[in-house]
Formats: sequence, C-alpha cells, structure tokens
Amino acid sequence: MSDVALPASLATAPAKERAGHGEALAAWLLTLPAIVAFVLMLLIPTLAVVAIAFTDYELGAPALRYVGLANFAELMEDRGFVTSFRNTAFFVAVTTPVSIVGGLMLALLIEGGTRGRAFFRAVFFLPVVSLMVAMATAFQYMFHPTIGPVNAALRALGIVGPNWLGSSDSVMWTLAIIGVWEQVGFNMVLFLAGLTAISRDLYAAAEVDGVRSAWSRFWTVTWPLLGPTSLFVLTITMIRSLRVFDIVATLTQGGPNKASEVLLYTMYTEGFTFFRMGYSAAITVVFLLAVVVLMLLQTRVLDRRVHYG
Repeated sequence: MSDVALPASLATAPAKERAGHGEALAAWLLTLPAIVAFVLMLLIPTLAVVAIAFTDYELGAPALRYVGLANFAELMEDRGFVTSFRNTAFFVAVTTPVSIVGGLMLALLIEGGTRGRAFFRAVFFLPVVSLMVAMATAFQYMFHPTIGPVNAALRALGIVGPNWLGSSDSVMWTLAIIGVWEQVGFNMVLFLAGLTAISRDLYAAAEVDGVRSAWSRFWTVTWPLLGPTSLFVLTITMIRSLRVFDIVATLTQGGPNKASEVLLYTMYTEGFTFFRMGYSAAITVVFLLAVVVLMLLQTRVLDRRVHYG
C-alpha cells in the first residue's frame, strides 16, 4: 500500500496550535503584573471596606463584631451625613455643567485662534497641575471678607461682598467656584483632543452644503462628532466632583457649622478623627454606590445617543 499524503492544512495544524498557545501564554504573562496590581491594590481593599462596613470595628480595637445593617441605618438618621450628601450633590450639580461648558468654550476659542495656542493651553491647564494645598493660602486671601481682592472689587461697584468661606449661605458656592477653576482646564484639554480628531474636510463639505455660519457648523459637524469625547468628559468630571475633598480639608474643614462637609470629608473624620472605621466604611460603600449608579445611568442613557464616527 502507498502512503497517503496528509493535506497541508492538517500538517500545519499542530504548529499553528502551538503558536497560538505561545501567544496566549505571552499575553497572560504580560497582563499578569496589571492583574496582580489590580487585585492587591483595588479589589482586595474594596472587598475589605465592604466587609468592615457591616461591623463595629474601631481603629486600634483588638476585635470587631458583626452588626449587619446597623451602620447604614445610623447613616439614614445622621443629620451630619444627610448634610454632607446634600452638599456633595450640590457641588456635583454646579461644577459639572459649568466646567464642561467652560472647558468646551475655551477649547473652541483656542482651536479657532491662530496665535498663542500653546501659551493659552498652558495657562488654562495650570490649575490641574497646581496643588490645592499650596493654592489654599491664595484662595483664603482672595475671598477674605475685608482684605480680599474679590470683595474689594465688589465694594468699588457699591456692592457689599459676603463672607465667602465663613458664611453658611455662601461657602458651598465659593467651593463650587474653586472646583470649576480646578476642573475647567482639564476638560479643555480633553475637548481639544476631540476637536483635533475631527477632519477639516467635513467642515468644507458642510460649507458646500450651505452651512455657512460658525454656529451652524458647530451644531451640524462639531457637536455630533464630539459625542464620545463629551460622554467621557461628563463621566470624568462627575467622578472628580464626587470625590471632592482637598478644597474642603484645606479651606473650611467642613465649617462653618458643617455647612461645607462633603461625603469624603465626613468619611475621613469618622475614620481618622473618631476612629469609627466601620461607620466610615459604610459611608465609603454609599459613595461607591453613588458612583456606580451615575456611571450606569450615563452609559445606558447617554451612550446610545453618542455617534462614534
């Protein structure tokens, strides 16, 4: 009997299979450091916080006791927590739209300009790289009720300025203004990246079709193609606003009369001032749930309306 030759595809199948296994092994080896870092630095600490939220653990205590939902029940009755949650929601509601619109307007102005683009990018991005701890002194001086330049300018106009950081009525508005100053430059850079990715040919085609004015070109070409960038900017801005902590810790410490307490500052004081780690962990869980809910709403509602071109 003569030997029957195998098809070439069957002969090379083991070699291809071995090559595929080698590529898969290389991929896992390259991914392993990121997986280990994710598990050790994010997943395990998050699970530990969730577990501690159902206990009465206090920092330094030799033991802990499972208390179920007692910490969350206390949260619902804690006026301080309700105030910090309301202040956080107010901060997000003010800083998010203003910093997004401001960042988009700055990006459009810089992109449409012909001179000084790099200079203005650096100037408006400067707040992003500035340490809020270092800027706290400047803001305390600017918003000082008697010697601050803000109230001095208002007095020149015949207006009596408020005690910006010392009044319960104005402190959250002042922190929101600082929050917008801190975030608008970051949003500007993101929108600049989105504007750069839009082909100039589309504007030329729109002009041929009769879209002449800059306003019409913005709504016809720019805004629809900025959809993915806008969704990303909205997500990042809301997360950054939700985790507001540094400006409260450096400027007001939650005062006056807890009028500027926010979720993360309440979590910090409960955990590291009063050493109630179980209660602080419960606040953290509520914070994480708020972030997850907002992200799900954005991805399910807004992502369907975004055009990915």
